[in-house]
Amino acid sequence: MRARSVLPLVLLLNACVPASQHDVATRASTSISTLPPMKMFQSSAPKATIRSNNDLALDFIELSFQMESGRRLPVLTRFETPITVRVTGSPPASLGPDLARLVSRLRNEAKIDIRQSNAPQANITIQAVTRADIRSVLPQAACFVAPNVSSLGEYQKARRQPQTNWTLMQKRERLAIFLPNDSSPQEVRDCLHEELAQALGPLNDLYRLPDSVFNDDNVHTVLTGFDMLILRTYYDPALRSGMTRGQVAAALPAVLARTNPAGIARPARFATRTPREWSKAVQTALGRSISFTGRQTAANEAIRIATAMGWTDHRRAFAHYAMGRVLQTSDPRAAHKHYLAAKRYYVNTPGTDLHRAYVATQLSAYAITRGAGAEALRLIAPHLQTARQSENAALLSTLLLLRSEALELENRHAEARSVRLDSIGWARYGFGPDWAVRAKLREIASLNPLKG
Repeated sequence: MRARSVLPLVLLLNACVPASQHDVATRASTSISTLPPMKMFQSSAPKATIRSNNDLALDFIELSFQMESGRRLPVLTRFETPITVRVTGSPPASLGPDLARLVSRLRNEAKIDIRQSNAPQANITIQAVTRADIRSVLPQAACFVAPNVSSLGEYQKARRQPQTNWTLMQKRERLAIFLPNDSSPQEVRDCLHEELAQALGPLNDLYRLPDSVFNDDNVHTVLTGFDMLILRTYYDPALRSGMTRGQVAAALPAVLARTNPAGIARPARFATRTPREWSKAVQTALGRSISFTGRQTAANEAIRIATAMGWTDHRRAFAHYAMGRVLQTSDPRAAHKHYLAAKRYYVNTPGTDLHRAYVATQLSAYAITRGAGAEALRLIAPHLQTARQSENAALLSTLLLLRSEALELENRHAEARSVRLDSIGWARYGFGPDWAVRAKLREIASLNPLKG
């Protein structure tokens, strides 16, 4: 079993919390009686990864021969035949187009022989079930993938048996992915990307990877250029199921020379490994099942460890971001300082444009609460294209809604309404049902001091 966690994604997508907790009536919540239709992304433009092959080799080995739990995987496993994918259960309407786009990307970018099928013996079965069904099996999971089964009922019977033990596998032949059919279209798509990537390739996540879905921070939600490169390497003809860690390591230089020729002469960065204590501290700080004091203590611990490790990369930034989240409602000024610290570290780390966009939502929200519309517009502007390129509708709609409020502060009311309407189509994909979209409208509108 390999599961996508609920909490980190939910917390990251909940980009703004009003400085005032009053639920005020606003123009945003009253003037739009019928919401415009949902918007969906039609094309992908992932950035190519910029990596030394020495760094890539280490990343590949650690992703492929270990699970998140720390358990070692004795051999490489993958599909050794053309791969077929089918959908069962009660899929939402958005799943079909999103799956077709993803399969096309896997064929064209990762060079994997994969196609959709209606055959019951398909290699990968994607079963769309309710969130309650998933959480009845794994309470903290938004979605998950399991080996050697084709349905949730079959998994429940075989759970904790050798049949579903990843460490005992010698090759992959049959897997199932369980997706929620009652979540927002974006959450369903995000689960699809992460779990299909895990079904095909690596089972581990590494916090040190800033530009990958193979990272527990859940910032990236669709497969990146780095992810496609990893999967293309995973299915290179020189590798095969059953190879040991040493055998794969010996083969990788020649494989990576083919899949990433630009990385041959690039100097290695040799990023340090991430201590489990830091990962646990971050997860605790962003959790909801613990007291404020406990979360604050955990965030402080994450910052302490990052400082002691000498990190100046996205992990140091993420520790400050987590502290900002903890302090946001109780001490907005202190939270703002931590968001500024996060921004400083992200700016100096390649591959963190999307992380910086998330921080921009917090910084611009703070500016709006102070009536600084021009400052908020300046903070938002560089990140709209990043949200589009990353196909993150929830983030894009949040940025647009913040921009709308900033325009209101600048007395540009017609432009503000136009931007707000544009944001709602993306919000319907990113946040789902009308009530969730309207709640997001009220949340962000309540930041505006003119409406409080």
